[in-house]
Amino acid sequence: MQNEEGQNMDLYIPRKCSATNRLITSKDHASVQINVGHLDELSRYTGTCSTFALCGFVRAQGDADSALDRLWQKKKAEVRQQ
Repeated sequence: MQNEEGQNMDLYIPRKCSATNRLITSKDHASVQINVGHLDELSRYTGTCSTFALCGFVRAQGDADSALDRLWQKKKAEVRQQ
């Protein structure tokens, strides 16, 4: 597919699971995408967020909570959250 400028554009761009790096297919209806908002020193929302995608396999195994916690612990050091 091409846009107005003549550039090739894909109709579907697959996501990857943040926890396992598995490809999240279009048929994976159990997958979720979670946005975690960033806060400043006074605990006010700054308008930015970090996005995490979890595939249905991680959720079915019951590892979604621990995977999201592990991912956020790594990410919050990068964005300087407390």
